[in-house]
Amino acid sequence: MKVILVDQRHGHTKTIVLKGWLKGLLSVCLLGAPVALGYFGYQLAVSQDAQVFTEETAQNWERQIKLQAEQLELVKQDSEQQLEALTLRLAMLQARLVRLDAVGERITSIANLDNGEFDFSQPVAIGGPDIGDSQPYTSSGFTSALEQLEQQLEDRQQQLEILEGLMVDRKIQSDVFIAGRPLERGWIASRFGQRPDPFTGRLTFHAGLDFTTGKSGAEINTVAAGVVTWSGPRSGYGLMVEVNHGNGFTTRYAHAEKLFVEVGDVVSKGQNIALVGSTGRSTGPHVHFEVYKNGRVVDPAAYIHRTAR
Repeated sequence: MKVILVDQRHGHTKTIVLKGWLKGLLSVCLLGAPVALGYFGYQLAVSQDAQVFTEETAQNWERQIKLQAEQLELVKQDSEQQLEALTLRLAMLQARLVRLDAVGERITSIANLDNGEFDFSQPVAIGGPDIGDSQPYTSSGFTSALEQLEQQLEDRQQQLEILEGLMVDRKIQSDVFIAGRPLERGWIASRFGQRPDPFTGRLTFHAGLDFTTGKSGAEINTVAAGVVTWSGPRSGYGLMVEVNHGNGFTTRYAHAEKLFVEVGDVVSKGQNIALVGSTGRSTGPHVHFEVYKNGRVVDPAAYIHRTAR
């Protein structure tokens, strides 16, 4: 093996011939240097890793993992609580909707609306073209929309209950409003005021109107809602029903063949309370109809021609 040495300053060269053990030693040095450097680098890395992954580091990691697990459990519990709260709010909304449906059906019945015009058992008919991009609710947006819906339902419920109260009051006033005839069909046989008495022929005062169909058995109906204060025979009236309508008004239905109500019964407007007959002081089948206002008899003609409210 030859080693050539070059003098950079003077440009001279010198050749050294290595033989025997010197040649082997140089070969070992040249080949072993990279291996030695790699070994020392590996040892250095192992020693640094040993310093990083210490027992304290492992304990820190364990504490962090435990802390994260606790935080995750808290998040899970909070989510479950929020879900329970939403479930409760939805149940309250459902109860309010049931109440609104009941009020709506009640108002529909009171207002005599057509069947199906407001059918609260069916979903509302809505629709429209899909225009633009739809966006899902965010968590805060969903909560806000739910609160807004609750407020709207509360407002609507209050408004409907007020409307229901007004309509019920109006219906009560309409029911007790005296209007119409005690017989659905028939004619007036004798009017209110002075007339010849049918039994004596003398001029006497007739306190009501006589309605007749010419035969017994026709239905006698109330001209307004009220409470029955008399039901039975009465001198001169035969079988008679008296109904108190409140506000100082009372009506009487006399000479009946059969009575269907008793004292204390609450009767509705147009209810059948008796059948036409000829009991008492009567010359034939008819109903004698009287109207009293504040205890004084008045002409029923002013009420039979009224338009029902």
